Amino acid sequence: MTRFRGLVVLALVMSGCGHPAPQADLLWGTPAQNILLITIDTLRADALGSYGGPAATPALDRLATEGVRFTFAHAHAVTTLSSHASILTGLYPFQHGIRDNSGYRLPPDTQTAATRLRQAGFRTAAFVGGFPLNSRFGLNVGFDVYDDHFGETVAPTDFVMPERPASEVVALARAWIVGSSGPGRSGGADRAGGSGGAAQPWFVWVHLFDPHAPYRPPPPFDAQYAGRPYYGEVAATDAALAPLLDAVRASPSLPTLIIVTGDHGESLGEHGEMSHGLFAYESTLRVPLIIAKVGAKVGQRPLQGGSPGGREVSPVPARHIDILPTILDAIGQPTPGDLPGRTLLPSTERRVATSTTRPSYFEAMGATLNSGWAPLSGVLVDRDKLIDVPILERYDLGVDPGEQSNLAGRVAERDRALSARLLEFRAPSPGRRVAEDPDTAARLRALGYVSGDATAKARYTEADDPKRLVDLDRSVHQAVEAFGDRRAADAVQIYEKIIARRPDMALAYRHLAFVERQLGHLDRAVDVLERALQAGITQPSLLAELGANLTDSGRVAQGIRLLEPLAADPHADADTLNTLAIAYARAGRPADAGRLFERVLAINPESSVPLENLGVLALERGDLATAQRRFASAVSVDPRSSRAHSGLGAVARRRGNRGMAIDEWTTAVTLDRTNFDALYNLGVTFAAIGQMGAARPYLEEFLRTAPPDAYAADLQEVRRLLAKG
Repeated sequence: MTRFRGLVVLALVMSGCGHPAPQADLLWGTPAQNILLITIDTLRADALGSYGGPAATPALDRLATEGVRFTFAHAHAVTTLSSHASILTGLYPFQHGIRDNSGYRLPPDTQTAATRLRQAGFRTAAFVGGFPLNSRFGLNVGFDVYDDHFGETVAPTDFVMPERPASEVVALARAWIVGSSGPGRSGGADRAGGSGGAAQPWFVWVHLFDPHAPYRPPPPFDAQYAGRPYYGEVAATDAALAPLLDAVRASPSLPTLIIVTGDHGESLGEHGEMSHGLFAYESTLRVPLIIAKVGAKVGQRPLQGGSPGGREVSPVPARHIDILPTILDAIGQPTPGDLPGRTLLPSTERRVATSTTRPSYFEAMGATLNSGWAPLSGVLVDRDKLIDVPILERYDLGVDPGEQSNLAGRVAERDRALSARLLEFRAPSPGRRVAEDPDTAARLRALGYVSGDATAKARYTEADDPKRLVDLDRSVHQAVEAFGDRRAADAVQIYEKIIARRPDMALAYRHLAFVERQLGHLDRAVDVLERALQAGITQPSLLAELGANLTDSGRVAQGIRLLEPLAADPHADADTLNTLAIAYARAGRPADAGRLFERVLAINPESSVPLENLGVLALERGDLATAQRRFASAVSVDPRSSRAHSGLGAVARRRGNRGMAIDEWTTAVTLDRTNFDALYNLGVTFAAIGQMGAARPYLEEFLRTAPPDAYAADLQEVRRLLAKG
């Protein structure tokens, strides 16, 4: 019998202060130039060779000699999505609204670097390397091309974010840039309607994810940096960038302004933090920033009075919100008065003269949003830094760059002055988050990137200060690592200890339920989530997750009773609707299920999953034509959807096309080794036509990996076939 069980979980997809920007130097300011923005994830400023770091980074070091290297540049957030939103919009996190990696979307009407440059006649393209910047989060607004195709399907048993190596991202970006260079090369007719004439400028954003944990540098960097894998990944990223930088330098048409920065840094154990997202010390807040102009011989001209090839180093405070004004200034556009940043292009003397008027806001909201700990925000005024948490912190970075000596409480007047500067930003608390679907949550679950939906408290005490709870943050990382290493029992034990200490920590319950679910222990997953309810955690997303587990464990009526009130909310998220639709289908209510799946599809037309689910309904009622159309549409939306290919295989088998069925199931298994239906179908089909040699690997893998609770009868059949063959 062909196996296709399959209703699936949804995979959803102060510059200005109103004053005109200063006049840019003639070297920099001209509309006739390209803009290349390179952001490197999790890149500490002190990792690069040009900053005195231990990683060999000749490509970026050379670029630093061709432009300006800022030694005191800072992010405004310590998570990928929030930080990149600030880079692209020129706004602080509380202004653009993205306060964490999950649960937020950039509004589609937001003005970004891409929208502004496209309005100025630029072609725009982005090539991103990691899932936190997937187009579903909204940063694709304004880009003609937004290449985030690292695959929509991941094995759900992995605590690993989908990503692709820097070499692959760079190759895609380089091909696009080289294909776009030269007179009239605009991928067809230029925006003026012609096919010749002057080259049309482009804006390209390249995001490289590689230095992010887990650190696994490729050869030969793994051997060269044995014991220091983070720096090995930084060195490998630099090597991958070299061909792109060389291609831009060799451009025969327009010069290119290149801006390179990190989205945030990495703690590497400093202050007790394993990676990033919890604190906002300099190890995660300070970033490298290099600005240079190269190509079309312009890069050989003296830089701001310096000699060709000479290096300019600027100690002036620079911020992520200054990047967009810098880009606009470079092409001769004024900085809008509603942007808080300033151009970084004027001469060093003018920059130094205004440096003390550039306070910088920063925050780290992940711990309060996901774990219920105290929120963290702060302000930088020149080298003075205030971190506003229940146990106040103040540092003089000029003499204490490692933030080892907390000055808070020593000079009350200085504490009050910096606190007043922080209050001037009027940063509101994080707003309501959207619920992430389980597939998105699973992708973001690595290193604690998960919506924990912690309830805000009226008052936070010293017991809620992240400094007092950093050991729990380390425990979460250890549990993630244990599960990734297939030490699930250790992960369960760690999460239980976390819950015992902080019974209000929703993140721990959701992680633990996820682990139990992936182990096939649906009843245990239900028990974990019910314990969360008893602890007072009643957020809709957790209720929806409980409803999904109840449905999958066979308690469909209970699941429906829990989910229907959530779905009745006119603002119900697509995942809740999808989960209830699955429950309806399993309760023998296909019409109700189909209606909800159509509603989900209307909400998320670019998601393959409602199409897959509608295909399953058609398959179950024997409507092969509709099933074929739905699954084919799902593949069109997401060519890497294992579930859609598996559905096409089931349709082909029912039509008697065994060869096509085998091809589709093989593709499905290649894309996702945990597609147990496709594994089973391949093994059983090969066995049925007498090809036990081909069948055995699939049958053995199914026997070894399929959850016994869900596939008990199929496992028995596979054992019989293996014993017979």
